Amino acid sequence: MLAFSHSDYLAILLSLKVATVATILSLPFGFAVAYLMTYRKFRGRVLLDVLVNLPLTLPPVVIGYLLLLLLGKNGWIGMWVLQPLGIHIIFTWKAAVIATAVVGFPLMVRSIRTGMEAIDQRLIEASRTLGAGPLDTIVTVILPLSCRGLIAGSLLMFARGLGEFGATIIVAGNIPGVTQTIPLAIYEYVSSPSGDAMAIALCVVSVTISVAVLVFHEWLGRRMVKVD
Repeated sequence: MLAFSHSDYLAILLSLKVATVATILSLPFGFAVAYLMTYRKFRGRVLLDVLVNLPLTLPPVVIGYLLLLLLGKNGWIGMWVLQPLGIHIIFTWKAAVIATAVVGFPLMVRSIRTGMEAIDQRLIEASRTLGAGPLDTIVTVILPLSCRGLIAGSLLMFARGLGEFGATIIVAGNIPGVTQTIPLAIYEYVSSPSGDAMAIALCVVSVTISVAVLVFHEWLGRRMVKVD
């Protein structure tokens, strides 16, 4: 019987940690961007739409390299913001969080936009007629009624984050116990002549977690439909 090593358990826990933190940090930004793209008309809206969805078309390795150029010691953010503050991100689990957030962000925004677009416009107009300001309307009408999209987007981004590989290995590396997630551990085992069995075992773990997330997503969606 196969037994996972300590580093394998750390990789599983780190994958869950990175996907969870990336999802939580992205949620308010995803809601804000979805709101702008759904209810606001402004110059540059098309450009914003392109930028948000760009990670869906770019290879993850390209995203990782661009993040490396941006956050590295000689990058704009790395040199002028992070280094003066004594913050080190590259080749840490925080870099894996950023890579996961960037790659999964379009999925979150799309799901939230779908939820917002399904809101009856008359409810929004009624709240404004009753004297609610823009912020009140967002908090009391748009946010509760787009809850289904928020949950769906969060779960999809979490599931996507569990499988992130290309961008993560560029900006975070593959350091066992530090930045090694499940996909990176599988990659290392596949590269080893005798690592096929452990690679398959980790694949089973990854598939199990992903299936559980998707089943929960479907179950929650049906429950919310019944409540409506």
